[in-house]
Amino acid sequence: MGKLNHALISVSDKTGVVEFARGLVELGATILSTGGTANAIRTAGVPVTEVSSHTGSPEILGGRVKTLHPKIHGGLLGRRGRAEDVRQMQEQGIEPIDVVVVNLYPFESTIARPDCTFEDAIENIDIGGPSMLRSAAKNHGDVVVVVDPGDYGRVLEALQSGAVSSSLRRELARKVFQHTSRYDGLIANYLGRQADDGTADKFPAGLSLTYERSEILRYGENPHQEGAFYREIGSTEPSISLGRQLHGKAMSYNNYLDANSALELAKEFADVAVVIIKHNNPCGVALGATPVEAYGKARETDPVSAFGGVIACNRPVDLAMAKEVTATFVEVLIAPAFTDAALAELQRKKDLRLLTVGSLESRTREGYDLKKLVGGLIVQDRDLGALADVKTLTVPTKRKPTDDEYAACAFAWKVCKHVKSNAIVFANATQTVGVGAGQMSRVDSVKLAEMKANLPLKGCVMASDAFFPFRDGLDAAVQAGITAVIQPGGSIRDEEVVKAADEQNVAMMMTGMRHFRH
Repeated sequence: MGKLNHALISVSDKTGVVEFARGLVELGATILSTGGTANAIRTAGVPVTEVSSHTGSPEILGGRVKTLHPKIHGGLLGRRGRAEDVRQMQEQGIEPIDVVVVNLYPFESTIARPDCTFEDAIENIDIGGPSMLRSAAKNHGDVVVVVDPGDYGRVLEALQSGAVSSSLRRELARKVFQHTSRYDGLIANYLGRQADDGTADKFPAGLSLTYERSEILRYGENPHQEGAFYREIGSTEPSISLGRQLHGKAMSYNNYLDANSALELAKEFADVAVVIIKHNNPCGVALGATPVEAYGKARETDPVSAFGGVIACNRPVDLAMAKEVTATFVEVLIAPAFTDAALAELQRKKDLRLLTVGSLESRTREGYDLKKLVGGLIVQDRDLGALADVKTLTVPTKRKPTDDEYAACAFAWKVCKHVKSNAIVFANATQTVGVGAGQMSRVDSVKLAEMKANLPLKGCVMASDAFFPFRDGLDAAVQAGITAVIQPGGSIRDEEVVKAADEQNVAMMMTGMRHFRH
């Protein structure tokens, strides 16, 4: 592209910027910069010209106006091959700016601070940065624009080679508009949540969402549907979306759904836990002293359904568990990490997909739950409701639960939250025994859980995601062998259901919290 003229650099994230600036100077560019960026570059011994010296206009309004000047935007927007643009630039003394390196005021991290005031947020809305980025990206045929420090290396290599390809220029421009779109969306969402009385509205009047395509899928839920996977920009929670695939075929649409369900349930437990998901429902969940023990117990719940399932473990997978997994057919295995020996064993299965998601110790869980409708979107909080201590719950029955029943109900309740409604879970303190998912009536879910039970039900407890509208569901469960129940309560027939429990010497606790999952 010939000798570089000017390169304008103004960044909040200064990672790698000094080295990049030095490389641009070696290619003949004059560096234009402002404020802290100029100081960082100058301190490193790289020559830099203040933007105010280049424009002949001082920074004003406390730094709010620095780069909003015709010599900046004319240098960015002027089309090099258009005679009229070139003539006007020469008449106005506007010199071309060939490279723009900008990232924006840290608005997102500012509003994330607990002590952030409205005034703090407003002052961290960048004006000049997005303007320069948009100008440069619009004229990307003539201007190389870089918003991501991760691109410095390859951009410098292209400049050193003497030609920046049109495909790279377009990619960089596309990243700019994605970046500024997300930035504007963050601001719009923040302002949309600010109520006139100074309180925060959880759901803004307009909702801006920004995702980036990660991959094109072979197909969607069914082969006649096309599909793609998008990652939410800015998400930091350990998740399938941020996971790294170590082995196996590409993930499918259904793999992603099941893997997400498996990991989110595994996150519920502080103890060693293994979850097996089939068609977006848990078919086996268990706790154990070791991953292999937990996996064996989870698979024991329903070995038929576990075949071809998706597994999540909330601890690193070791060789012992790996050997058990490779003994049968598994679609996906998710874990914080894999030991070298486990990885070698698991990689013997060519089609087994292995995902590592990193430590789950950071348990900050937030964000929206979104469901797309035709022409609309339903938005709610994620269901992060949890019980601190089941022993503090209301017990309306004459018999109080034993310690073992309390422990079993606490375990069953966590699992039940992740089962499709109507949801029924039979369990002991460390293992699911029967799961009834997605039936149109609650009594049918009870009967299904009994039918699916592969282990003895006598002495187990039952968790229900919502109240019992009639006593028939409880009666069926007691007949199957359960001795205690955890359920939300709140039915107009609660008294009838409690009476039925008392008649059969069953202990019952009520959570006051429902866990519908549709």
